[in-house]
Amino acid sequence: MESTFNLNKFLKAMHKRKALIIFVTLAFVVFAAVASYTIMQPVYKATTQILVNQNTVNSQDVNSLDINTNLQLIGTYNVIIKSPAILTTVIEELKLEETVQSLTDRITVTNIESSQVVTLSVEDSSMEQAVLLANTIAKVFQEEIQQMMKVDNVSILATAEMTANPKPIRPDPIFNMAIGAVVGLVFGVGITLILDQLNTTVRSEEDIEDMQGLQVLGIVSPVDSNLKMEKPLNLSDRLEKDNYADSEQDKKINATKIGGSY
Repeated sequence: MESTFNLNKFLKAMHKRKALIIFVTLAFVVFAAVASYTIMQPVYKATTQILVNQNTVNSQDVNSLDINTNLQLIGTYNVIIKSPAILTTVIEELKLEETVQSLTDRITVTNIESSQVVTLSVEDSSMEQAVLLANTIAKVFQEEIQQMMKVDNVSILATAEMTANPKPIRPDPIFNMAIGAVVGLVFGVGITLILDQLNTTVRSEEDIEDMQGLQVLGIVSPVDSNLKMEKPLNLSDRLEKDNYADSEQDKKINATKIGGSY
């Protein structure tokens, strides 16, 4: 038996179990909201900017060669900022109880192409701690790079600051609830399709025609339960009824004969 997709049956199944679909969808939305506000730990991000530029007394001393040199060094600086040589000093200075690897995983270093500005971002469960880490890493890098590279071309362009009402970058409750609604809807539809496939009850003539080798020959209309059905007569009652009918017939015949004789 070939199985083909029937849109009409699909819509009927969805309409029949729409309460189930709505319930499952709302359940996923509520779970996403509860998880976002109570289970998931908020994460904050602090950002500082570092300028890579050779210190000069006169701006006219800066030429295109110096700028190109600084741009080429930015790729190297991006790696050095997250290196153990810098982060170990940061951990010791702030007396952190974590490893270099765990701190590295929370640091992001980026820069726009052809830009001498490096953006350093740090994520933490505390906004205050994230600001402290970002500023400390930038300061330690500025101090250590002079000894490592024998250059003095790094300066702090903008420090991370603590805002009055910091907002976490994640979780995003609205986004999570939207995802929960989509997942719940898909899950509810999936349950409905499974229940519909598992239900082998013959519910219409189409279901009979779908069965291999069967064909609808006729349809019995439903009987109104309010209609009174006559009780079948037993043998003696039927004989008595037949005898009564015969006597009535004889009376009619005799009456006809008498009427004809006049």
